[in-house]
Amino acid sequence: MNTSHRLDRDSSRLGVSATPPPGHRADVLGTRLLSKFLPALFGALLVGCSPTPDPLFEQTFYIFGTMVDLTLWGIPEPLARSASKTIENDLQTMHRDWHAWQPGEVMRLNQAIAQGEPFQASPNLITLIRTSQDAEKRSSGMFNPAIGRLIGLWGFHQDIPPGGVIPTPAEVARLVAQHPSTLDLSIDGNTVRSRNPAVELDFGGIAKGYAGDLVIATLRTMGIENAIFDAGGGLQVIGSHGKKPWHIGIRDPKGNGAFAAVDLGPTTEGMHTSGGYARFREYAGKRYSHILDPRTGMPVEGIVSATVIYPEGIWSDASTKGMVVGGLRCWSSIASQMGLTNVLVVDEAGNVYMTPEMSHRVQFTKEPPPHVTVVTPTPNPACL
Repeated sequence: MNTSHRLDRDSSRLGVSATPPPGHRADVLGTRLLSKFLPALFGALLVGCSPTPDPLFEQTFYIFGTMVDLTLWGIPEPLARSASKTIENDLQTMHRDWHAWQPGEVMRLNQAIAQGEPFQASPNLITLIRTSQDAEKRSSGMFNPAIGRLIGLWGFHQDIPPGGVIPTPAEVARLVAQHPSTLDLSIDGNTVRSRNPAVELDFGGIAKGYAGDLVIATLRTMGIENAIFDAGGGLQVIGSHGKKPWHIGIRDPKGNGAFAAVDLGPTTEGMHTSGGYARFREYAGKRYSHILDPRTGMPVEGIVSATVIYPEGIWSDASTKGMVVGGLRCWSSIASQMGLTNVLVVDEAGNVYMTPEMSHRVQFTKEPPPHVTVVTPTPNPACL
């Protein structure tokens, strides 16, 4: 597989700029340049080349505010094209229904919550709510998608990077004091109610992971067992790349390209990376991450990226946010509480902390390699 050629072709066809706007470093942007120099880029590259073309089918969509890649291995092209069309239609429906600030099912639910009314939710939305509730409890509230009003206050309910002044401490404190939580929601059948009208759901921290799970499930119903669904910062894999595993890079949060790589598969695995490097705003010379600490309402500091490998993409996706919020003191405790064994986090100085299981899988691809500390996930009473 000629990776550079594949990415150059896709980028030019889609009109992707190699220079993203400040504050919105979408994971696929810049691949036209980076693919010429790097063997792996999480969110864009499949590592490993062969002297003859691989039987790969690849399709790119623009969904969830980012470029989404579907890669299928070793199936007839008519089946691949049929599967791609099905997946595209499904993703468009997910994008519409789960969008936080455009008309769709989540917006209608948020309106019902604000008005104190019950809401009839779809099965997929029920799954997002229930999983969010579980993740909020097991992360000690550090993952909380009920803080949509805070996210909007910071200007991240728009497709372009926010500008202008940042919210005042009083504005932030007012919304934090309302204590919105997914645990305020009750579900009876498909009826959702909230005891707190301040709840405003934003599933941006979990939706791509759940989408990956649904995509893989659909592919399997079509008899497809070797594939990658890559949603910019998170991906889900099944099977393998011929006789080789899928070899995937982890993006360097402190620079361009990848700084590490891992093999995924052949069983279903999701790998998600979250951090403020991908989306942020700047004011008075300071960068503010789009990931907010629900306890303070402020953008997170300390951990610049967290990567988790887990069979279910929805859990992998949600857990990365909890660990970024937990910071250096609590990420290990949160990993333990959420049942995670494959975790890697990077601090602001570029130091790497990872679990023993992850240390056996990661291969660093840049010289010199970072300083690494291996940490066994352990509950910390101060983080509970």
